[in-house]
Amino acid sequence: MAAPSSLSPWASILPGDLLRLIAGRVLEGDFMDYVRFRAVCTGWRSGTLCPRGRGVTDLRFHPRRWMMLTEGHGLYPGYGKLGGYVRFFNLYTGTFVGAKLPLFRNHCALDSVDGLLILQRDEDSGIRVLHPFTGDIAELPPLATLLNQLGGDLNGARESDKWFFIRNTICASVSCNAGITTVMLAFHNLSHVAFATSLDRHWTMTSWEVPCNIRPLSFCGKLYVVHNPTPTLDATSTVLQIDHPLQDEMGLGSREPSPPRLVAKCPPDILRYPLYLVECDSEILVVGHSDSSFSHILVYKLADLMLGRFIPVTSIGDRALFVEQRSLSVSTKSLPTIMAESVIYTHPRRHEFAQFQLGTGIWSRPIDELGLDGFAPGPCSLIHHVLSCCFRNVWNKGLIYSTKEYKKPGWLVWKVKRKFRNGSQLKYTRL
Repeated sequence: MAAPSSLSPWASILPGDLLRLIAGRVLEGDFMDYVRFRAVCTGWRSGTLCPRGRGVTDLRFHPRRWMMLTEGHGLYPGYGKLGGYVRFFNLYTGTFVGAKLPLFRNHCALDSVDGLLILQRDEDSGIRVLHPFTGDIAELPPLATLLNQLGGDLNGARESDKWFFIRNTICASVSCNAGITTVMLAFHNLSHVAFATSLDRHWTMTSWEVPCNIRPLSFCGKLYVVHNPTPTLDATSTVLQIDHPLQDEMGLGSREPSPPRLVAKCPPDILRYPLYLVECDSEILVVGHSDSSFSHILVYKLADLMLGRFIPVTSIGDRALFVEQRSLSVSTKSLPTIMAESVIYTHPRRHEFAQFQLGTGIWSRPIDELGLDGFAPGPCSLIHHVLSCCFRNVWNKGLIYSTKEYKKPGWLVWKVKRKFRNGSQLKYTRL
């Protein structure tokens, strides 16, 4: 380490206002760059805001673009031989970071929102929102408080069946206000949304239903879904927005969020069903097909569709869009094997992974067939790891997606702590 006398003096003479301005610009780019910025010298560290203690409640410190990477071979987070470390991958820079997270000894991941992890505690199904790099945690009520709120056909169902409908593929959204963290959960197999705050003692299921939809998207604390009243190719699709719950006037909880509201319509002559939503560079993009042949993909900005402007996006720069259960936007600078300005998804007619290049209109395979079928020897490509992150029930178990294995009964069942993560034997005390 250099002696203090040899350090350049300019670092210590930066005015405080200028230092904080630069730090803010660095933080807008990447959270870990901000951490490195503060580590330059004691003056920069003391003159800027410490993220520890604010990692969850202050939106500025959310580690956006960071994704927990699935290791493959069933090496789930918390696996003993990993030594408590979990790897994270920056979708825009390609940087890898390892974080020691002892919580995974008795927690499993349900989702990731803006880099925050939504965890379930094994013993009582309590939900925790974890910042993986600061260790900050927001405590939320146990999921078990939802068991008695499932109506309809599940009212008299077995408890294990209820847990399947609750836990199987959750899309979460996180919002923070005045130090209070609010989480909404959209369930793949249920037509309702659950919500709770860090002040609540139980989750609440909405009284209204969410229309049948595919692949909800979490963005800025809200949920967005695509709905097709009649799931046919020549029907008009709609984009619905679910706002985050508002805190009550006493600050002791939250009121039920308003029912989904229509924000945009997509006529079939513009985009054909099915449609997909993906966040890219802080904007929501709507991805669909130009006609019923599914031979060409078009991308629109949701902001344009909300204004009735049907202008296709002609370029997404060096980005590639992964559109699956969870949609991701990735920089091809970090994934050189992927073509820039491309969309990777499951083709709705061929039911296989396909890659469409927006600029040329060329179709190709993103991964070789042997790799997807699980027959390729040796390590998987990075694109295969990223694609696996798009399937929450694959990602959280340390698996690599395989079309062959995905169809096998029991492949997506937890092999450890089954009674806590698959079944219903939970020690939950009613509050």
